[in-house]
Amino acid sequence: MSISKTEAKQLLERLIFDDARPHDWVQDVWGLSPILGDSAAKLVEVFEALIECCPQEKLENLLQTFYQEDLE
Repeated sequence: MSISKTEAKQLLERLIFDDARPHDWVQDVWGLSPILGDSAAKLVEVFEALIECCPQEKLENLLQTFYQEDLE
């Protein structure tokens, strides 16, 4: 089954951030510790950049390792 980059991003966000949106997660971490909040913000930036530059096939392969039954 083929999935779009948008769908791949949504699945990865749910996997990493549970039910929170990434930027809400950053704010939560920032509230606990500004130093960790800065690192969390950088992490979300890199996550979004990786999604954009990663080929769709690689994203699908990555997701299949976590959601094997759901994507087949």
